[in-house]
Amino acid sequence: MERGAFPRVMRGIVAACGALALSACFLTPGKFESELLLTSGGVFAFSYEGEITTMGLNQLAQMGATQPFEASCADDGMEPRDCTAEEVEQQRAEWEAEQGEDAREREQFIKMFGGMDPSDPEIAEKLVATLRKMRGWEAVSYRGEGIYDVRYRTEGVLTHSFLFPVLEDMPGMTHFVSVTPRSDGSIRVQAPGFGGEQAGMGQGLPMMMAMGAMQDGDKDAAQIVLPDGQFTIRTDGQILTNNTDEGPVVEGDMKVLRWTVDESSKTAPTALIAL
Repeated sequence: MERGAFPRVMRGIVAACGALALSACFLTPGKFESELLLTSGGVFAFSYEGEITTMGLNQLAQMGATQPFEASCADDGMEPRDCTAEEVEQQRAEWEAEQGEDAREREQFIKMFGGMDPSDPEIAEKLVATLRKMRGWEAVSYRGEGIYDVRYRTEGVLTHSFLFPVLEDMPGMTHFVSVTPRSDGSIRVQAPGFGGEQAGMGQGLPMMMAMGAMQDGDKDAAQIVLPDGQFTIRTDGQILTNNTDEGPVVEGDMKVLRWTVDESSKTAPTALIAL
């Protein structure tokens, strides 16, 4: 890999989605099943089971690794030759400047990602430990290649908005699902992580980093995991609006909305329900 790879890739990412958006699209869904139950009185239960992926964090860790200095020179025919002392000193000065730029870029990245250093070889285990400490995460394990197998369940009363996922020290991240109670008793459900522009941005980042890794000859880093699952809402309330393809179906005492989520999902699942 050539020197200065970390800042080059980081600038490309920042140009694509903006610095503030980097932390927003840190987590994306893989294969999953997710369900939201809404019943009278604002009682809710939410579950998410399946994969959560980090947007190329392992690839960034590899790109951020410090490269040792090595002078390289060639003659007019592009044949390798010994460098002169002057050429060595010039290349060393350029290398040191790039290392300083690497350090500044890495520091900015760490701040945006809640203190997570992509060059830390234990970052996956630290993320697992962080999630396990938080209520609702019944199972979290790291499979490798940036993929985490999780089971999350929670329930309660909607006295305030519910967001999933929430990660400590990363308030700006995009949530897969948001559930917001209104003063008129209705509940607004949106799932920006399951479709639409925000989900597309999150999907595009690992794609872009995989392409950069391929240019550097790292074929293993080109593996990409895109959303593939189903989001379901069950409710005994009145469905005021929704953007499913088929509309609600009745199952027993419940009205059911279902969205199929994949890489072609252009619109985030949305519903307004009166309880």
